[in-house]
Amino acid sequence: MRTRLIYSVIVLFGVSILAFSIVHLVPGDPVRIALGTRYTPEAYTALRQASGLDQPLLVQYFQYVGHAVTGDLGVSFRSGQPVTTALLSRLPATISLAVVGIIIGLAISLVAGVWAAMHEGGVGDGLIRLASQFGVSVPDFWMGLLLISLFSAKLGWLPSSGYTAITDDPVDWLKHVILPGATVGLVAGAIMTRYVRSAVLDVRSMSYVRTARSKGLPPRMVTFRHIVRNALIPIVTITGIQLATILGGVLVVEVVFAWPGLGNLVYTAVQNRDYPLIQGSILLIAAMFLLVNFIVDVIYALVDPRIRLS
Repeated sequence: MRTRLIYSVIVLFGVSILAFSIVHLVPGDPVRIALGTRYTPEAYTALRQASGLDQPLLVQYFQYVGHAVTGDLGVSFRSGQPVTTALLSRLPATISLAVVGIIIGLAISLVAGVWAAMHEGGVGDGLIRLASQFGVSVPDFWMGLLLISLFSAKLGWLPSSGYTAITDDPVDWLKHVILPGATVGLVAGAIMTRYVRSAVLDVRSMSYVRTARSKGLPPRMVTFRHIVRNALIPIVTITGIQLATILGGVLVVEVVFAWPGLGNLVYTAVQNRDYPLIQGSILLIAAMFLLVNFIVDVIYALVDPRIRLS
């Protein structure tokens, strides 16, 4: 656990350097670009001083890291809102989309992947592999537009865009999250199905599985107690990767559904050249990736006692 934490700190340190470098590597003057038509010499000087860009480069970096450690990620060039406040306001929408998407993806992959592996070479296995390949190949935006066309435009069952906080109206939140969550979940489920099938096939050929069958144990017990249970490590791994990817912001899906999450925020920040907001988003997304990876490591130890956190 200590080693993992040290690695996480090192990675965050590297990410902070990359995030800090954005302002200095992009072509042009970021302050001048941020002001746009609002440019005046006085406004330029004031924003440059407020952003600390008038300081030596090394001083700027250590000030940036020092403020970031305390939760101060600067102020948005465009809105004047603290970056931390802007990010935290978008985080609940991203978390809710990620949770719904990963639940759908996990449900699809466990059922389809286990079924395909236990019926290897059959018609069902072939259809599931074909469907998973289709899901992996289909772009997120096309999947989203297809679902909108069917369930919103044609059937009128669900709204095509918008967001309601679950604390405000759980029913309305569910109506709005189903389509973007299904879009994310179907794509993630297609990817995860291939890993689940492969993991179950690997365990299925183990000697202890053949021994369990030779003892006359019921097929259901052999499947779930001896095969699926021992295939959980790679399943947990791919689930963690997909969850971290979704939390990092599924930009295209959020734009298609006008979902006010981190991906949409980054998209808007890039359009507006809002560098403090881009920097803060990068740090937050990296921190969430590291947190998910750490949780996955803890789950490893819970799933398989032979694995130790040390």
